[in-house]
Amino acid sequence: MNKTVNINLGGMFFYIDEDAYQKLSRYFDAIKRSLSNSNGQDEIIRDIEMRIAELISEKHTNPKQVISLKELDEVIQIMGQPEDYRLDNEDNDGTAKNSNTFDSNPNGPVKKKLYRDREHGMVGGVLAGLGHYFGVDKVWLRIALLLLVFFYGTGILAYIILWIVMPEAVTTSEKLEMHGEPITISNIEKKVREEFDNVAERIKNADYDKMGKQAKHTAGQFSTSIGDVIVNIFKVFAKVFGVILIICSIPVVISLLIGVFTLGSIHFMRYPWSDYIEAGNFSEYPIWVFGLLMFFSIGIPFFFLALLGFKLLITNMRSIGSAAKYTLLGLWLVSIGLLIAMGINEAVERSEEGRATQKQSFTLNPQDTLQISFKHNDFYARNVHDRDGIKITQDSTDAPVMYSNNVRLYIEKTSEASPYISIEKQARGNSVSNARKVAEKIRYSYKISGNKLILDNYWLTDTSNKFRDQDVEVHLYLPEGTKFKADESVRDYDNSYDEFFNLHFSSDEYIYKVEHEQVKCLNCPENENEFGDVAGAVQVSSNSDTITTATTTTTIRDENGKVIIETKTPAPPPAPAAPGTGGKGLTTDKNGTIIKK
Repeated sequence: MNKTVNINLGGMFFYIDEDAYQKLSRYFDAIKRSLSNSNGQDEIIRDIEMRIAELISEKHTNPKQVISLKELDEVIQIMGQPEDYRLDNEDNDGTAKNSNTFDSNPNGPVKKKLYRDREHGMVGGVLAGLGHYFGVDKVWLRIALLLLVFFYGTGILAYIILWIVMPEAVTTSEKLEMHGEPITISNIEKKVREEFDNVAERIKNADYDKMGKQAKHTAGQFSTSIGDVIVNIFKVFAKVFGVILIICSIPVVISLLIGVFTLGSIHFMRYPWSDYIEAGNFSEYPIWVFGLLMFFSIGIPFFFLALLGFKLLITNMRSIGSAAKYTLLGLWLVSIGLLIAMGINEAVERSEEGRATQKQSFTLNPQDTLQISFKHNDFYARNVHDRDGIKITQDSTDAPVMYSNNVRLYIEKTSEASPYISIEKQARGNSVSNARKVAEKIRYSYKISGNKLILDNYWLTDTSNKFRDQDVEVHLYLPEGTKFKADESVRDYDNSYDEFFNLHFSSDEYIYKVEHEQVKCLNCPENENEFGDVAGAVQVSSNSDTITTATTTTTIRDENGKVIIETKTPAPPPAPAAPGTGGKGLTTDKNGTIIKK
């Protein structure tokens, strides 16, 4: 039965078998002896300890596991023995020469790991780290990033996400992994020696007089506690910013998660808006796929923002791990690509416009007046004025249909002898031909009975045709001299050109006549008929206290000169004069009422 020892190795606590502990102690003693003449011996030993601690942590799933002698031998085999690469002598130029070139890796080729290289980077070291990982000069990556910045700013967003995801190469082991070099004692020593040589070279070439003056100037500036105050202010700002990130990010992620489950349940449960969502989906993918892609493309950046907020609040918070970061990054990139493809497909499906036209001539006696009206269907609406843009409902057979009141009436003039009606059904699609096919599937009806034209105020189509901007235009072409009357339902659907036909809303008893250039109302009051002649006038007596207003007489005669309709309407009074002035011989009050002089 062996004893166990609790040790601190590279800042991590482990339980180790007593025999393994003694062997580990001898191993470190041998390393220290081999590095006795090396610069940065303490730094090398610390990096070696951290690397050994990482290798042991990878083998242990429970922090209470004990390091056995077998596990220690496996770790030492990876790290190598000190005598294999001890530096025996140095060349004349001061560089160390290895007595035994031990360059092989016991575990085979080493895979590179993605880290940020702050030492060779300009901002966060992201591009420098990517350059090491892919073997590309960071200059080309900077050019690519600059181009992406001008592409809707995607370069900045990608750089920020990579900055959050990629860890920084801080330790010597991480710097070796960044370059794909095996983490052995010789490589650790080599890396540390290079860093010490670089520092020594900078010190050797430094201008000490200039540095002394700068140091003296800096010491004078920071002789007070201003620096500490500024640092504390930045720490408080970081905490507040972290709280803001958490408050803004977590609700977005939760809302997106609820949306994904809601969209995913459409195939199992029916919601009032389920058919509307399906009718707007032109892709071959189910709607829950779109929701899942939206969750990944929007939720993953907000998740990392929330994670950044927690890190600003909790300084010693552990990372979620490289595997999780790379997995989420991959999901985000794939989601963005698929969403772009689906968006292009949605746009293409509505890119072209097509129409289907149905024309019918009818006979109208010259003496007759055409009666125009719209009617509704009691199955879909309460009355003719109950209107909807587009809604999904069920027909009399309980089949789902799209119902809409997008019907427009145009009254126009024709040079043909007989009037005719043209029904134009319109829709959009990925081509003119497909758009025309969708338009042909619109169901719209009307009825001509004697001198009555009864138009449906709605159209129907199957829900399988999707939302494609369907609508119906009714063009009524009337020859010159045709008289017609429009009831009150027409006002909701009339879209005629005002220069040709101006529908009067004050009454549905008005009779209109198609003339050479425009439609004229035959029995409208002159103050409403902008095309008529004023038969009466307003007379104001300068020697009287009263106003005499003539009447407007409208007379309609048949072909034999017989009076059919005759109306008398008082003409409107003149606008009141300014208070106190009136007209000649008149005085008005502040409301414009004529009072006796």
